[in-house]
Parts: sequence; C-alpha cells; structure tokens
Amino acid sequence: MNLNSGVESVDTEVWPEGSLEVLSQVEVDQLRSSGEGGLYPLIRRCMLAVLNSGSDVDDARTVLERYRDFDVSFLQKDRGLKVSLTGAPAHAFVDGKMIRGIRELLFAVLRDIVFMSNEIIGDPRFDPDSAEGVTNAVFHIVRNARLLMVPADVNLVVCWGGHAIGRTEYDYTKLVGYELGLRGMNVCTGCGPGAMKGPMKGATIGHAKQRIRGGSYIGITEPGIIAAESPNPIVNSLVIMPDMEKRLEAFVRVGHGVVVFPGGVGTAEEILYLLGVLLHPDNRDIPMPMMMTGPAAAEPYFRQIDEFVAATLGDKARSRYSIFIDDPSGVAREMHASLEKVRNFREQRGDAYYFNWRLKIDQEFKRPFKATHESMAALDISGNLPTHILAANLRRVFSGIVSGNVREDTAAEIDKHGPFEINGSGDIMKLLDGLLTAFVQQKRMKIASADYIPCYRIK
Repeated sequence: MNLNSGVESVDTEVWPEGSLEVLSQVEVDQLRSSGEGGLYPLIRRCMLAVLNSGSDVDDARTVLERYRDFDVSFLQKDRGLKVSLTGAPAHAFVDGKMIRGIRELLFAVLRDIVFMSNEIIGDPRFDPDSAEGVTNAVFHIVRNARLLMVPADVNLVVCWGGHAIGRTEYDYTKLVGYELGLRGMNVCTGCGPGAMKGPMKGATIGHAKQRIRGGSYIGITEPGIIAAESPNPIVNSLVIMPDMEKRLEAFVRVGHGVVVFPGGVGTAEEILYLLGVLLHPDNRDIPMPMMMTGPAAAEPYFRQIDEFVAATLGDKARSRYSIFIDDPSGVAREMHASLEKVRNFREQRGDAYYFNWRLKIDQEFKRPFKATHESMAALDISGNLPTHILAANLRRVFSGIVSGNVREDTAAEIDKHGPFEINGSGDIMKLLDGLLTAFVQQKRMKIASADYIPCYRIK
C-alpha cells in the first residue's frame, strides 16, 4: 500500500480475467506506445476509470490529477499477457487482492480498445461516412464483447438517467430495477453511478429472489466520459464504444425497451437521440417501448421535459413515450407487456432478437460531434428545420454541454476561451434556457461541484 499526496494506492501485477489472454507483440507495442498510433494514453485513462469504480468524483481532471502517478505496463509471459499497475486506487482491492469484477472490467477495456484499433479503424467495411458502415462497426464491437449470444430472448431493458441524482431518486431507480428483475428482465445502462447503478442493483435482488442465475448487467460507455463516470461495481459486461454516437446506437440496437429516470443534460441528449430516431418515417411501426419514470418529487422534471419535447418536436414525438410517476411495479408490468409486442413483431418478420437491424438511423445521428466553440456556435437550432434534423442538432447541444462538464480537454478549452455560445430561434432558446436553468437549480449537472458554473451561454 502506498500513500502519495494523501491518496492510498497499490502496486500490483494481474493476469487477464474473462477476455484477451493473448496479444501479439505488435499489439503489445501499440499498448505501450504514447506516440502516433500508440494506445497507451487511452488505455491508461480507461483503466484508471475502471479501477476508480465507486468514486463520488465526476470531474475527469480531478481524477487524473489525484492519480497522476498511476502507470500501466504490459508484460509478455509464456502464459500470456500480464499487466503491471503502479499507483492504482486502493479501493479496487480487498486485502491486497484486486476485486474480481474490477479485474474482469479492466481486461474488457483492453479487449475493446485493441479490437477497435486493429479491426475497426481503417477497414472499409466500417466506413464512418456510411450509415451501413457505422452500424456494421457497432455490431462487430458488441459481438466481439460477447453481448450477442444465441439463443437470445427479448428481455434487455436500457435504463437511462443522471449520475448526479439525490438519494430519493436513486432509491426509486433500485425499486424499478427490482421489479424488472422479478419479471426476468435484464438491465443495460451507461455503466456509471446514480441512475445507471440503481436499476442494476435492484435487478440483482429481483433475480436472486427468482433464482435467476447469469443475469446480465451491461454497461456501455465511451472514452470521453468514462473517467468522470467510472463503471459501477455491478456491471458484469462492459463495452467501450469509440464515440458517443456509436454508444447511443449500441443502446438502441441491443436493447428492447428503454426506461428513463431523472437526469440532466446527458439524459436529455439520450431522450432526443431516441425520439429523433423513432420519428424517422421508416421507424413508424417499429415497437420500441420508452417510459419515463421517477418518484413524486421528480414530477416537475418530467413535466418540463414533456413540455420541451412538445414545443420542439411535436405530438408525434410525445406519442412515443409514457410517463409513470411513483409507480415502480406499473413501469415493470407495462415494460413486460410491451416486450411481448416487440417479440411478436420480430418473430413475425424473422428479425433477430439480439440486434435491431431493422431500425433506421439517419446519418445525422451517426456522425461524431466534437464540441468546440466553433461547432457549438454553428449549430442550427430553428423551428423551420425538419423535425429529425432539429432533434439531431438539439442532441448535439446537450452532448456539447456534457463534454464541457466532464471531459478534461473540453473543460480546458472553456477555461481558455470562455463558455460555449448557443444560438437559435428565440422561442427555442427560451425553452432551452429554462430547461438548463432548472437542471442547474436542481443540482443535476455535477456531483463534485456545489456551485456549478455553466460551460455554456444561451444567446
């Protein structure tokens, strides 16, 4: 046990657990390299996030500074790959031995990053400018992560919600997860704390009571946010996607229904993404149950979201979701019944249960958006846009604010050049300002900051 700068840390060596026991020498050299084409900075960042599981810090710069001495090295042994860790967070260990679940997730990081580097990037089958190429890339990444198993069933519920929620809302997410688990449903979340952890925790109890073994608690993340939203300890299948857009597509391709809990800008981004996809005419008849739910105290939050959607995207968008207040069992019963409709729809058409190929996702929702002062100011937010384009651009607004809140590189640019400026139609800007102001007042933006300083300015 070490004690550097007041932080307890551990030096250790670990063998792979669960995946990626063997690497080629070229792959190991990539992992070690910090230069062009080297993967070391990305690997270090993601591994530190996994080892920091359970932390209540959601500021990436704070995490990286706290463990600035953390180092990873890779050893090729006759028995395969071995990883040496220096300055690893002590809370990832029990009596000097790494927690097994964390060790599994640690090597899931290696598996996904090596696979993306060597198999996805640069392969013409995964052309990033082609809608089909992007979906093909998403499929291969989740298949390589062993999420697509047969025989499959229609029972995976994606749960979205904020990482910075209070105890009442967190306890509610556990109750909903428990009711889902009692009905044999598995849970997929963004893998972090708060509303991403609660449903998984509840589902484990529901599964245990029903003697369901082998329950799936899937976490899907991406390198830009993983340091601020470390995978929670319940995740037993972790997948790291290359960017936010592929992460969102993975959710709706592998999931069968969506439950939305209270959250902040990240949750609003997810809501707008799914509604924008479902508004495509080709998706009109495809069942994708979407339910928003929270305790009684969260009713004003969902009313604001509902009013914002109605005013920007219209009644067609509102028809694609239901709102349940303080009714965990009602949410689970409705989801269970809705998944029967999903199962029947796919069975009648010969569609796969494990991956939603039929869902049409426009290229506007696939193209990675990098938040900069220029890109945020250039977003067209006006009421005369086609609804799906407006949804895509509104999603980018929230995505940019998420980036400003949690990514250390984006935060550094904001420190240097000031807040992002967001322009658009006066009526939409008024609605957007009201929604974001409510998020700040309700302390839905960050855990680690008592007085949140917005990274944006509404013009």
